[in-house]
Amino acid sequence: MGVELKGARSLIPVDDSLEELTRLAETAGIDVLGKTTQALERPYAATYIGPGKIEEIKILVEELKVDVIIFDDELSPRHQRELEKIFGEDIKIIDRTALILDIFALHANTHEGKLQVELAQLEYRVPRLTRLWTHLARQAGGRAGGSTGGVGVRGPGETQLETDRREIGHRISAIKKDLEDVRAHRERHRTKRQQTELQVVAIVGYTNAGKSTLLNRLSDAGVLSADMLFATLDPTTRKVKMPGGREVLFTDTVGFIQKLPTEIVAAFRATLEEIAEADLLLHIVDATHPNAIAQIDAVEDILAELEVDQMPMVTALNKADLLPAGRDPIRELDIEGPAVVVSAATGQGMEALLTAVEAVMVQSMKPLQIRLPYKRGDLLSLFYERGQVDSEEHAGDGVVVYGRLPARLIPYFEPYLLTNA
Repeated sequence: MGVELKGARSLIPVDDSLEELTRLAETAGIDVLGKTTQALERPYAATYIGPGKIEEIKILVEELKVDVIIFDDELSPRHQRELEKIFGEDIKIIDRTALILDIFALHANTHEGKLQVELAQLEYRVPRLTRLWTHLARQAGGRAGGSTGGVGVRGPGETQLETDRREIGHRISAIKKDLEDVRAHRERHRTKRQQTELQVVAIVGYTNAGKSTLLNRLSDAGVLSADMLFATLDPTTRKVKMPGGREVLFTDTVGFIQKLPTEIVAAFRATLEEIAEADLLLHIVDATHPNAIAQIDAVEDILAELEVDQMPMVTALNKADLLPAGRDPIRELDIEGPAVVVSAATGQGMEALLTAVEAVMVQSMKPLQIRLPYKRGDLLSLFYERGQVDSEEHAGDGVVVYGRLPARLIPYFEPYLLTNA
């Protein structure tokens, strides 16, 4: 069930959004039997959709033997409660957020991933708990009222609700503590990794754009690659040799999607920090998708939310093997900045992509001039391995080097700095 709100900002048309919702449902193992939409000035306060549309859906439910109704937008607790009353306990009402959370629960494999999904699910459910117990409260209230007049009596349903809230609160606190421990471990791992001074490329993109396939192509990473939404959730980091000879770490991250639940962004913030710590973003775009521009916008919105939208970026327009001859997706999609047309499936454009990534990395390095004592051959080797040497001059008191270095390496060379542009 999709709703088109007049005047509201929408990345893709409601029909296309329902196509995406269909793929999400299929990923969760749900058979989609029908779709319907409604255009509204604003959602109905109680039921989100209008009474006429509700009657129409009732007929479809009966005809198609439906047992789940999925809404393309997030329902408020009140909307969900009222719709469940109308359609009855045999019909499950869920929204896009609940569906995505369910998919994440299916695909989380690591301990951290499972904790993140459970936290997101619990925080989503807390304001919706009342719907689970209102029928008990009504029954209990009627019985209690018969014996006491209904004054100052709390029914067992209400008690159960409070108990449920308290238990969920305890579980949320425990998960957050566990995630802080995982985060601390990740930070120690990241610090240790940075001591190797390898630069990091974070692969970002809309779900199913081909991020995992690309990482497999570049590094033989063995990451699950499937034609489904959110096939992989847990980050994978692999070492890749660049055309210039240096090695770089490529990290695959969770896929993005329009209307990505805020609970997911919050719960996966520790994982998404891998993006913030990167030296460059590699944005993978499915160049064949009819809503490629909207998908690019959705990714950029989330990068802005994570405050990493100003980082250096290279765009890889993927699935070139499926494009009609003569198509120029770089021009059609109006891509700004460095972009390469590639096929992660066939390997087309991989060398050109790595060359573009390396060029942007060099451009983002800091220019500097240093004089190294001859006894610091280790630093000279580090400069050549991790930086870009433009010239080298031998003097009586050491080697003068002009070039560029990643910002994180500058502190090692500060004692020998001549100028820092």
